[in-house]
Amino acid sequence: MGTPELPVPDGLVLRPFRGVRFTVEDPAKVTSPPYDLISDADVERLLDSHPNNVVRLILPRSPRRNAPTSSSTAADAPPQDRYAEARDTLRTWLSSGVLAPDAEPALYVYEQSGPGVVQRGLIGDVGLADPTQAIVLPHEDVLPGPIADRLALMSTTQANLEPIFLLYEGGDGATTRLVDAVADERSPLVSARTEDGLTHRLWAITDPSEIAAINADLHHRQALIADGHHRYATYRVLQRQEHLSRRPNAEAQAEAAQTEAAHDEAALGAAGSGAGSAAGQRSSGDGDRSRPAFGPWDFGLALLVDSSAYPPDLKAIHRVIPSLPLEDAVAKAKGAWRVHDHPEIAEGVAALERTQGPAFLLAGEGGAHLLTDPDPMQLARAMPADHSDRWNSLNTSILTSFVLPIVWGLRDDEQTVRIVHHDIDAAVRLARQMGGTAVILKPLAVEDVLSIAAGGERVPRKSTSFGPKPRTGLVLRTFDID
Repeated sequence: MGTPELPVPDGLVLRPFRGVRFTVEDPAKVTSPPYDLISDADVERLLDSHPNNVVRLILPRSPRRNAPTSSSTAADAPPQDRYAEARDTLRTWLSSGVLAPDAEPALYVYEQSGPGVVQRGLIGDVGLADPTQAIVLPHEDVLPGPIADRLALMSTTQANLEPIFLLYEGGDGATTRLVDAVADERSPLVSARTEDGLTHRLWAITDPSEIAAINADLHHRQALIADGHHRYATYRVLQRQEHLSRRPNAEAQAEAAQTEAAHDEAALGAAGSGAGSAAGQRSSGDGDRSRPAFGPWDFGLALLVDSSAYPPDLKAIHRVIPSLPLEDAVAKAKGAWRVHDHPEIAEGVAALERTQGPAFLLAGEGGAHLLTDPDPMQLARAMPADHSDRWNSLNTSILTSFVLPIVWGLRDDEQTVRIVHHDIDAAVRLARQMGGTAVILKPLAVEDVLSIAAGGERVPRKSTSFGPKPRTGLVLRTFDID
């Protein structure tokens, strides 16, 4: 069975859609962080904040459980059980009026503001381009597990429930000027202040001439996936699945396509996509009559932000290795790294921040230990020759290719390595609770990430955390309404 012919955008496209929005009195109470940042405790807190919180859709409770689940426990129940619950909840809220579609298709200006934070961008349907087209650039590896999980949710609900986060260099173009004018001069549809101190505001752009001007400005630009690699990969798997399901022998082909496409996306993450050399190879779906017409699954919900006008905040993502006691981690590291002992975590963190070159802070029960000055011969042998010098110099690359497999003899997978976004204290607490080791990293440089993506490479999984991330629940997208 071959891959189906798909509609292909010939540039960066942001299509308007009929947004589905909550009609509750306080919209902040029905929103949540992105699904992969929500802990078990967060689920309970969000459910307590409002009976219609969007967490019931993105991380639904299983019918087989009495308690709600989070991303770390939801896999205990079959996806068809969990996400049938989300589908039924979504339908109930739409029929009862808790959720209501907007009257007209729109692009939505979205602003996040708070102490030291202002970010503005556009939420719309981004056209799904293959990475080799160099239109939407991934920069991070993906794993098949999260893709399969989000695919089960999207295909069952027939909806995009939260936007991915894209960055582009707008250079004070027409899109950025219009976004700022709308936010400065027009009344918002929604204004919500969330518990993190940020205010979220939303405006709708429905004028066809303004939407046309935006897409004319965007057409020749590239967008970098800042957050949502697994969801973008899922968009593309779902796109193939939906097109195959509409061909003869639909059921058998769709099942095979789901497996094939998921493997394809994972393989793209493990090896470079060649995007840097394919910039001139954009196909035009408009002139190719052999390709099918665009459908709602040929687009995915996305927030697009001009990084030149609103530079992103790039934070580190830390690791916790439950199976590796801190004492063992330090002992094994001494054969390849210089180890500096720090009795206090804060002291170790300060030393890490001052360090130039590769460095990691190991922490847990028993203080903190800073790794610096790796043995150059061991490091050179461990780093892959088929990657660029810039890629091989990243701390996450060194962790993935040298420290984990060579120094500690471990695989970098979801079972062995836990992920903790931003919060050093949370990573250390988890390591202590599990008798393991927290690996504290410094954030990557934005210019390194952009350069690696433009060159067709991808950084190791969970290397970057761009912010501020879009809040989930302000505007949703369903395929039948879109």
